[in-house]
Amino acid sequence: MKFVFRTLLLSLLLPVFAGQASATDDAAALLQRADEVRNPRQSYRLTSTLIEYRNGKEISRNQLAVFTRYEAEQQQFRNLIRFLQPRRDNGKLLLKDGADLWFYDPAGKASIRISAQQRLLGQAANGDVVTTDLRRDYSAVISGTETLNDAEGQLRQTVLLELTARHPDVTYPRMQLWLDPKNGQSVKTALYAQSGSLLKTAWFRHYKDALGQLRPQETIIIDGLNPQLVTVIQSQDHQAMDVPAQWLQRQALESFTGR
Repeated sequence: MKFVFRTLLLSLLLPVFAGQASATDDAAALLQRADEVRNPRQSYRLTSTLIEYRNGKEISRNQLAVFTRYEAEQQQFRNLIRFLQPRRDNGKLLLKDGADLWFYDPAGKASIRISAQQRLLGQAANGDVVTTDLRRDYSAVISGTETLNDAEGQLRQTVLLELTARHPDVTYPRMQLWLDPKNGQSVKTALYAQSGSLLKTAWFRHYKDALGQLRPQETIIIDGLNPQLVTVIQSQDHQAMDVPAQWLQRQALESFTGR
């Protein structure tokens, strides 16, 4: 009798488990598609301009050269970021190698380990300018669907994903991501602290062709407490490039020339 009961119970639960697995797979597939739209699965370089606004007025601006190497076997990105502007910051470097993030200042000729959560400029953290793979770093579930106006005022039908960090080295422990399921374009993200408080909201806009795919050219980051504090990240001039592996080592930072 016990055997019959266990068999009956298992037969009732299997569809539930199968449904949960299917939903998880669907969420992971959507997240992977969003990743592929945001970041080319190849090595490349681009120019990133960060503009900080307060009460609608520009108060600072930085320009960075971002070198990205995609390693297919590990399915991960490695980054080297060179500060270009303002002039006082020219030559400073930011290296992301796996979970490690290093900052190099040529004035002191020393590299120090930093966190992805540390602020780079305005509302942008270090982790906001390096190339990330959300599917690798987060588990995802589908929370629902929502119709909203995107950053260009267009009505979009979106799927809402709830993302939970798989490890502590990510920039944000929890994220919500609204994306267009038809084309994988990210529309909006809400970024949360470990406490659950909203740190910032980011909107993606100006999708244009870059390395064979429509990709967002601007990310608008709005402070979670004060919406008058805004940072815009402009991504431009994507170019395919075989970024040398030897650039992406801490001991090579002092001699880096970009050639």
